[in-house]
Amino acid sequence: MQLQRLLSYARKAVDEYALIEEGDHIAVGISGGKDSLTLLYALHGLMRFYPKKFTVSAVTVDLGFPDFDLTPIETLCGEMDIPYRIVRSDIYDILFHVRKESNPCSLCAKMRKGALNQAVKEMGCNKVAYAHHKDDIIETMLLSLIFEGRFHSFSPKTYLDRMDLTVIRPLMFVDEADVVGFQNKYRLPVVKSKCPVDGHTKRQYAKELLRKLNQEHTGTRERMFHAILSGNIKGWPERMLRTRSADLGE
Repeated sequence: MQLQRLLSYARKAVDEYALIEEGDHIAVGISGGKDSLTLLYALHGLMRFYPKKFTVSAVTVDLGFPDFDLTPIETLCGEMDIPYRIVRSDIYDILFHVRKESNPCSLCAKMRKGALNQAVKEMGCNKVAYAHHKDDIIETMLLSLIFEGRFHSFSPKTYLDRMDLTVIRPLMFVDEADVVGFQNKYRLPVVKSKCPVDGHTKRQYAKELLRKLNQEHTGTRERMFHAILSGNIKGWPERMLRTRSADLGE
């Protein structure tokens, strides 16, 4: 995927769900993976031409895994002239050595988001951008149906009243396959996850299930995504359909 196409997808999400307002200071949560680095490129690119002026910073919560080297991310942010903060934590030690969790994902996510949001507020940001893409949104819906018995997925924009912070998801129209293509084309400096349960989660199960369904019934994935967008899910903002294409140059 070319950068131009990535920016077009990101602007589509920003325009249709009013994700960015004049004067926003947006923190990009950087895990080190391909998704968050693609998001960093997208927002860095949008800053150059989007009519509503905003600034971007980046932040990583270091969970404390051994040999987790963030130097490539620091270098990239320096080249982009984006302020970058690393939040050191002992989450890994708490989960795997102190509590010895057999299913650590839920608690890890809660602790990580708490540390991230606190850092974002300290940095003076009013919004934080998560790198969830189209496949993530569909997989979350499947997980919700299978394990919770409800039709739900996370919203393009969520206001956290306790933190006075807004979460946005500018990659919501981007396919994971395109993220992989973008990573390969632009040689993103991915820092591989050190988590021992990575690839052995319910989300991985949903990812494989979605792939199988789409192989057996072509178009299933897109139909599911359309159902989410038109499903009046509680908490989702109203979608503002545009009267013109968001392609760059128009």
